[in-house]
This record gives sequence, structure tokens and C-alpha cells, in this order.
Amino acid sequence: MRLLLLEDDIVYNQSISEYLESLGYAVDSFEDGLEAYYAIYDKTYHLLLLDVRVPTLNGYEIVKKLKEDNLDIPVIFITSLTDINNLSIGYELGCSDYIKKPFALKELKYRIEQILKLYYFKTSQDMILLEEEYSYDIKNETLYDKYKSVINLTHKEKQLLLLLVLNINNFVSMESIKDEVWNDSYINDVDVRVCIRNLRKKTSNEFILSSRGLGYRVVKRK
Repeated sequence: MRLLLLEDDIVYNQSISEYLESLGYAVDSFEDGLEAYYAIYDKTYHLLLLDVRVPTLNGYEIVKKLKEDNLDIPVIFITSLTDINNLSIGYELGCSDYIKKPFALKELKYRIEQILKLYYFKTSQDMILLEEEYSYDIKNETLYDKYKSVINLTHKEKQLLLLLVLNINNFVSMESIKDEVWNDSYINDVDVRVCIRNLRKKTSNEFILSSRGLGYRVVKRK
């Protein structure tokens, strides 16, 4: 999953970025609020970590602008502020959580994991059961077969599967797959279909369902 970090304290910025990347997250970090704001519209981010007081555009102002544009992304505010009036601003804007400086990096890890599970997967559990007797570990982004053996996937296969699980039970269009998995790289429909075919070879033909004009989906086991 890709996270955006806005933190103008260089030491905090570097230590948080390195720690989250060691956990497997892709992290884009910024020290300037306006640069972070523009980046949100250039890429897909699953969570925003925003310092409240930063140059040019503060964390509160960024979230207010996103809400005005109907862009819904979970947010954790990073702050040294303790006054309830200041904290209430973020919650009124719809933030998911606050974390107060100074904090342990492991505390941030747990808060991020919980928010991502509840926001995207609607569960507090780490494992999602999928049709065809497969299971998906949210925390490690790992797919298991019915024997609980890991199914080895390439980087792009992992990214594609994550996108499908994030939209579980719903079809994801070809254009969305190209935009979110391959980002700005040129990719055609054939390349996406090859990736889908390879995923099916490692699982089953019914694991990833398709519908002409709608796209692809995976289904949660009932």
C-alpha cells in the first residue's frame, strides 16, 4: 500500500519513512504542504499521514480541500498540539486518528494497520477468506492456498491482487487497473490480461472473475 507522509521535521520525516518502508509500505514523503497536496492528485494513496503545522498549506487545510473535492482518503494527523479545540478541528474534518509527538514508531504501525483494515477491508482481522478456498493476509499482502501454503507472486501480480482485494466483490475496470497498478507507465490491455492469466495459472480460472465492460473481481467467501 502507498502512504503519503507530510512532516517538515527532517528527523521525524526520515525516521518515519524508513520505518514504514521496512514494513513493506511504499512511502512518498514531503516537507511542504502544497507539494503534498498536488501529489495526492497525481498518485493513488491509501492513507495520508499529515503534520498539522507545516509550510504553505497545513494538514487541516489539505483535508478541508480534499473534502471539498469529494476525495475520501483516511487521514492520521501528526501533531504536538494537545489543546482539545485544536484536536476537535481534525475530527470535525473527518480524520481517522491523531498521533501526538513524541510517539513510538511501533504505535504508529499499529494505528496504521487498524485503520487500513477497517477502512478498506471492513474487518479487524488480518486474514480475508476468498472464494476457491484461498485466503489473503492483509498485513503481509500474501495469498495462501487451501493448504495454507504461500502462493509466490511477482511484484505486479501482488499489486494487482491487492487492488482487487481492496475492492472485494466489486469489479475493477481495466482503466483503473492500468492507472493504479502501472501508474504512469504505458501499458496496454494485453499486458494486463497476461498478468491476470498468470495469476489464474497460480490459483484457478474461477479465482479472478471477469465481465466484459466491467473488469475483474475477486469474491469474499461466505
